[in-house]
Amino acid sequence: MRLPLVAGNWKMNKRIAEGRALARAVAEGVARLGGARGRAEVVLGPPYLALPAVAEAAAGSGLGVAGQDCSPEKDGAFTGEVSAAMLKDAGATHVILGHSERRELLGEADALVARKASAALAGGLLPILCLGEALPLRQAGKTLDHVGRQIRESILAAFPSPPEGLIVAYEPIWAIGTGVTATPAQAQEVHAFIRSRLGEIYGVDWAAKTRILYGGSVKPDNAAELFAQPDIDGGLIGGASLKSEDFLAIVGAALTAR
Repeated sequence: MRLPLVAGNWKMNKRIAEGRALARAVAEGVARLGGARGRAEVVLGPPYLALPAVAEAAAGSGLGVAGQDCSPEKDGAFTGEVSAAMLKDAGATHVILGHSERRELLGEADALVARKASAALAGGLLPILCLGEALPLRQAGKTLDHVGRQIRESILAAFPSPPEGLIVAYEPIWAIGTGVTATPAQAQEVHAFIRSRLGEIYGVDWAAKTRILYGGSVKPDNAAELFAQPDIDGGLIGGASLKSEDFLAIVGAALTAR
């Protein structure tokens, strides 16, 4: 049985004090839900500058903390970059990589995402590696072809052998911030495809224990139905992670979905 995971991606939101307060509210709320240890994993993804404060606020609660990106380099003359070791030193346990916004807005290619994923895992962080298609690809019926290529060039290129601890997130780009959500059946189809392809590459047993999150406008009113799908193991949550009550409702759905 795969442990559900709900990760909040705060994106470029929350100052340090706001992030600390939100982390405390989530930690207290998870405790009121009976705690998540052994039932689900909950991860908060603040901006870099708020990460130490969020990690401090989450200490002892069982919550994980994710960076929103990391450099493929260990250190050196790379102005503005943040390495996996720096994230870990600041309290991170996970890192979000290949998010659609970085791919679409900043031009990150699969080869760069692969290098970052390799560096993150080598640096002691658990990568949450994002895959997904834009609307034109969905409309052209090329979703699975596109996601299959991303698996090959973002994951297999980084990890010739099975990467223990890797987490995959499927993001239909057309369902992020648009008010449109993939139906549970649409999301399940792609999740099942991802698991099948990972099984072909790394073995069925490895794929069966690897968590695949859904990341397309998950909200309190659709989380339970999405998380009930057999290959959806939780969510990478954007806007709804910025309000503790919404995020906690989604965590609650993950705790009871299966």
